[in-house]
Amino acid sequence: MSKRYTSVDEYLADHPEEIREQLEDLREIIKKAAPQATERISYNMPAYDLNGILVYFAGYKGHIGFYPTASGITAFQQEIAKFESSKGAVRFPLDKSLPKTLITRIVKFRAKENLEKPKRKA
Repeated sequence: MSKRYTSVDEYLADHPEEIREQLEDLREIIKKAAPQATERISYNMPAYDLNGILVYFAGYKGHIGFYPTASGITAFQQEIAKFESSKGAVRFPLDKSLPKTLITRIVKFRAKENLEKPKRKA
């Protein structure tokens, strides 16, 4: 059974340095793009919530997984096309810099989308 994380800091600390650095960069990009979002662990990976989940991310041996939900993928399909992706995920290779502008745009899109839907019950 894999380790169950209770915080994003704990999650990041559990990764090798080269992966952790990119994960920390991604964390900062997300926090700057959606400063009002709440950071937490969901599905045992970092997640950001603002009237619902905005995005998740995870570190792997050969890539960073970025999960902006299906709508985030669909809205940026052309820009994401140069990366390996699926209907809910994008894989950023570890040997390349993160596409900060693209990630920022996706997070802001998801924040706007979530804020336009009815508020969740507390």
